Amino acid sequence: MATKASTPHGVSYVMPVLNEEAYIGNAVRTVLDQDWAGPKELILALGPSTDKTDQVVASLAAGDKRIIIVRNPDTDIPVGLNLAIRASQYPIVVRVDAHSELEPDYTARAIADLERTGAANVGGVMKARGKAPFQGAVARGYNSRFGLGGASYHSGGAEGPAESAYLGVFRREVLDEVGLFDETIRRGEDWELNLRIRAAGHAVWFDPTLQVTYWPRESWTKLVRQFVSTGVWRGELVRRFRGRNPWRFFAPPLLLIALVLSVALLVLQLTSVVRGWPSIVLSLIYLAPLLYLALLAFISFTRSGGARWRDRWRFFYVLPTMHLSWGAGFIVGVVRGARDTVDTSRSN
Repeated sequence: MATKASTPHGVSYVMPVLNEEAYIGNAVRTVLDQDWAGPKELILALGPSTDKTDQVVASLAAGDKRIIIVRNPDTDIPVGLNLAIRASQYPIVVRVDAHSELEPDYTARAIADLERTGAANVGGVMKARGKAPFQGAVARGYNSRFGLGGASYHSGGAEGPAESAYLGVFRREVLDEVGLFDETIRRGEDWELNLRIRAAGHAVWFDPTLQVTYWPRESWTKLVRQFVSTGVWRGELVRRFRGRNPWRFFAPPLLLIALVLSVALLVLQLTSVVRGWPSIVLSLIYLAPLLYLALLAFISFTRSGGARWRDRWRFFYVLPTMHLSWGAGFIVGVVRGARDTVDTSRSN
């Protein structure tokens, strides 16, 4: 699949969109401004937004024929991605998030990686950023190894074969070979797709020099809803793919269980239901939340990079919000499955 300098590949960008009035303009601009000499198209899978997203998208599409709109009434991300991919025409498919912004040379560098490595999918680092103080604290959580478990596409790492990839720059022929995204998986669909790509004998490649700006949720309630939903679907994936999930996925639910048991034990000790040697032995359960609290305080207040005290405190409660929400969702997903769980954090 070598590229001739005179005839570069055409590239299809696919983007699911729902309630992205504040972000869609910049996301589209960074796609259309890519430094790529070949033909480009951007297919937007437009869900039934309740803000002014439709009007913004209509205005953008009217001004540029490279923008194509397909309707995604089900709102589910994998459904929208598949609709967009099926409507695309070029051999390279670039997944883009409406909350993301690409660097100008992102496409050129990713396609160079595809050709150099022979991989089927290439991804880089999600560099979360915040416009407001709360969003900035969430972004710091995304970028921290302690925040999201140390996956390379969150916190960086060495270039090489990877388990999964953030967003992804794909060979269209491989997407067709493995059957596109699984539409029964509403969250974690990228991890599952990359699992099938690797099972089919293809490589997924991580390049830390590829960086994509990501704007996380702007409020505490949206953050909780997002992470509960993500945790539920990760629990569902554990049910479906036992033994193939990294150990880091089990840390938040174990922390939550230890916290609940600690509170229950404290009540029993204060009411003298549990006392003596049993009380002393059972008190070992306190070690988990105490160690977590100590590590949380250390990261929030001593590794703050010069942040103001108000921002340090904000980060101090954002991290456990992410961890405990995710852990609660994970337990629900493992116990009963995801069923019809949807991510409502994109709703207004």
